[in-house]
Amino acid sequence: MIEKNKQAEKKYNKWIVVLAIVIPLVVAVLSRVKLQDFGIDVAPLTFLPTIYAAINGLTALVLIFAVISIKKGHRKRHENLMKFAIILSASFLVMYVAYHMTSDSTKFGGDGMVMYIYYFILLTHILLSIVIIPFVLITYVRAITNNIERHKKIAKITFPLWLYVAVTGVIVYLMISPYYA
Repeated sequence: MIEKNKQAEKKYNKWIVVLAIVIPLVVAVLSRVKLQDFGIDVAPLTFLPTIYAAINGLTALVLIFAVISIKKGHRKRHENLMKFAIILSASFLVMYVAYHMTSDSTKFGGDGMVMYIYYFILLTHILLSIVIIPFVLITYVRAITNNIERHKKIAKITFPLWLYVAVTGVIVYLMISPYYA
C-alpha cells in the first residue's frame, strides 16, 4: 500500500515542480506589467488591497479551524477547509496581480525602527509565500493519494509557514494602508 501511495504521488511531482516555479515567476512578471502601458483603459483597482488582506485573514482562520477539525477527528471538514484555504490563496494571487497590473506600488512612508520592522515582515512574507507553494502542493498531494503518514509529517511544516504568510499579509497591509493614495 505504501509503495502504491508513493507511485501515485510521483505522478504529481512534475506538476508540483512546474507550479512551484511558474506561479512565483508569473506573479512577479505580471505584477510589473501595467495594462495602461498597453493602451488598455482600466481604472486602478485600488479597492483590492483591503479585500485581499481580508482574504489573508480569512485564510489564517480557515487554516486554524482545519487543524482543530483534524485534531477532533473531523477528516471531511478538515479536507473541505483545506480546499477552501487553497481557493482563498489562489484568489489572493489573482487579486494581487490585478491590483499591481492597474495601480502603482505604494511606498512605505514610515521611518526609524517601524521601517525596519515593516521591511523585515514584508521580506519574510514574500520569501515564505514563494517557499510555501511546493509545501502546500506536496501536502495536498499526499492527502489526496492517501499517504496520510507522510501528509502529517509535511503538514507539521506547511501549517506554520502558511499561517505565517497569511498573518503577515494582514500585518503588511495594516502597516502600509495609511500610505495608499
